[in-house]
Amino acid sequence: MQILGYLNTTLETIVEIAILMFEYIGVGVITVSGVKGLINYLKGRSNTRLLLAQGLAMGLEFKLGSEILRTVIVRNIQEILIVGGIILLRATLTILLHWEIKNEKSDALPE
Repeated sequence: MQILGYLNTTLETIVEIAILMFEYIGVGVITVSGVKGLINYLKGRSNTRLLLAQGLAMGLEFKLGSEILRTVIVRNIQEILIVGGIILLRATLTILLHWEIKNEKSDALPE
């Protein structure tokens, strides 16, 4: 039984570290994309919205990955509902951003 406790603690520690890594990477990608988006906007580049949407989608996918990992260590139904709600919200935002990217790409195509 002591081995199971040790393995459980080890798994929780690894998952918590992975969650933090994914969260930080997601925040970093979103921040860099936002700064690049502002620079591109100030320079008047036509593909600013597309590049910004792609960066935001990538950042949200990292953050969604962290929430999926979080489901490994939840302990009760209330935590599951909260994590499920966050996953649903982030997945919806990701789908909307991919839809925006698709529309921006089709608008950018020469006719």
